[in-house]
Amino acid sequence: MVTARQLPGGDDTIVALATAAGRGAIAVIRLSGARAIDIARALGASGGASGLHPRRATRVALHHPNGEPLDDAVVTWFAAPRSYTGDDVVEISTHGGHVVPALVLAACVAAGARPATPGEFTRRAVLNGRMDLVQAEAVADLIDARTTAMHRQALSQLDGGLSRRLLALRDEVIHLEALIAYDIDFPEEDDGPIVPARINHAAESLRDAVRALMNTAPQAAVLRDGVLVVIAGPPNAGKSSLFNALLGESRALVTPIAGTTRDAIEAVLDRAPLPLRFVDTAGLRDTDDEIERLGIEVSTRYLAQAQVVLACGATAGDIAATHVVIAARTAGTVIPVHTKADLSAEETAGNAIGVSAETGQGLRDLLEAIDGAAAVSVVGRPTGDDVLVTRERHRAGLSEAHEELCEFLLAWESGALPAPVAAVHLYAARESLSDLIGIVDTEDVLDRVFREFCIGK
Repeated sequence: MVTARQLPGGDDTIVALATAAGRGAIAVIRLSGARAIDIARALGASGGASGLHPRRATRVALHHPNGEPLDDAVVTWFAAPRSYTGDDVVEISTHGGHVVPALVLAACVAAGARPATPGEFTRRAVLNGRMDLVQAEAVADLIDARTTAMHRQALSQLDGGLSRRLLALRDEVIHLEALIAYDIDFPEEDDGPIVPARINHAAESLRDAVRALMNTAPQAAVLRDGVLVVIAGPPNAGKSSLFNALLGESRALVTPIAGTTRDAIEAVLDRAPLPLRFVDTAGLRDTDDEIERLGIEVSTRYLAQAQVVLACGATAGDIAATHVVIAARTAGTVIPVHTKADLSAEETAGNAIGVSAETGQGLRDLLEAIDGAAAVSVVGRPTGDDVLVTRERHRAGLSEAHEELCEFLLAWESGALPAPVAAVHLYAARESLSDLIGIVDTEDVLDRVFREFCIGK
């Protein structure tokens, strides 16, 4: 496996802003590389008579290498290899805003640093053995997490939960390869020293374990995006008002004019045990308005994907009609909702839940009903401690390993191929699992992973 310094530009000392740009209390500029300390000192970070010490924050009057004063800052040195990247890392905490961080960044470049590319700090951490590739992706997932459920899953992955599972599967492949090799070394035995059924059982168990992990991808998608809850009904049924009330803020345009919602509007409610992704859709009706008709087509597509559908109506007749319209368009759990219950003189019909966006009536009952329906609709609901496949790269790699294991079993059980040839499929399965963790000799996988990282991380 290559190290950071074996890569083009691996000996460079890199620099980037590690905090969001813009107005704020502080900004953090991060340096990493063999010259990080020298560059920091060139900006005045000698720290006075005592100098810089590892893991000790030091107040420094920063200046440009040309002598121009920059800021009164705090500098912290993390000595290699006990740093995020495994190289010397210096973090410079300056005042926030646009000008100060930009001037300090420019000064670092003038002193010999190179601007970092997206994800280059974490990439160096992987190549220097500070974390594996799956953990590096967890860093990005943690930054991008929109729900507490995804946050918990990213922390588990960063702690090595998924990595340990993948390493265990890889070890099982290696064990199976060893059994095959041992079998090949004793051709004088009719059946070999290893009972064929033992190899069959080990390969089948391994195949099933890989498939089980691969099939957790939909569960991870629920944690990331939320259970899809579509709000459906005729125009002017109070769908947008209900959407806003459930979220606790005004996200959808609400007017008494029928057909106001021309497109789907999405928002995630971060809720336990599962986040909910509400979608406010265009009113379902026949129309000659081309734009409204396109909006209804979008609504239909969302209905086909929904896990839960709220069949809304201001009257019992509207609710029944909505139920008929959506019944053929969704496989999700349908919850009848009597909207505008505070304005209606009639009793809430059947099992419909009466709600009022204006007074808040019934909203808690509706949310609890949605939680219950989501628990039933989402197969294999994650508990929060499960090891899940969170990215398409993971799922694709596991799929390749699963396919190779299936091919091996087919060849082994049928005897169609000699054992050394059949074992090639085991080697391919092991390589697929190795690529997932980052046990690679080429950069193509790394390029794909770090392409979407933010600069400074």
